[in-house]
Amino acid sequence: MSKIGLFFGTQTGKTESIAEMIRDEFGDGAIDLHDMSSVDISDFDGYTNLIIASPTWNIGELQSDWDAFFPELDSMDFHGKTIAYFGTGDQIGYADNFMDAVGILEAKISERGGKTIGQWSIDGYDFNESKAVKNGKFVGLAIDEDNQSELTDERIKAWVAQIDQEFG
Repeated sequence: MSKIGLFFGTQTGKTESIAEMIRDEFGDGAIDLHDMSSVDISDFDGYTNLIIASPTWNIGELQSDWDAFFPELDSMDFHGKTIAYFGTGDQIGYADNFMDAVGILEAKISERGGKTIGQWSIDGYDFNESKAVKNGKFVGLAIDEDNQSELTDERIKAWVAQIDQEFG
């Protein structure tokens, strides 16, 4: 499998920590981490497999680095790229927009030709609404370190095994 580019935004450090856990679960140098605070469009070049990660910030908004980069996505071509998504959020405190940032990014990148993999069951979560739910599943892995941190390791292991196969 070719190297995977994992592009994450982080506000409090939680999303970065999850990105590092995913990198470590893949092992063998399979993943290059890219912090969106210092990313350029050209950093996406050379990857056919991507993982896109963001916390949902405030009331259903993109994390600030992703928000600043978002207009750049309109000039990017994701045809031929396979993309998995994960997000961090608080399903209890923000039940009406849990994981919205991941849904916003997935919608834009899919519109630009990206193929989404890594859909994740909504079972075991307690929320009202999410822009990240399509066809009854999250568009990617949902991590809630505020309310379900005891499930994080297990969810990461299962999701990494799933996307490892889906990346091919």
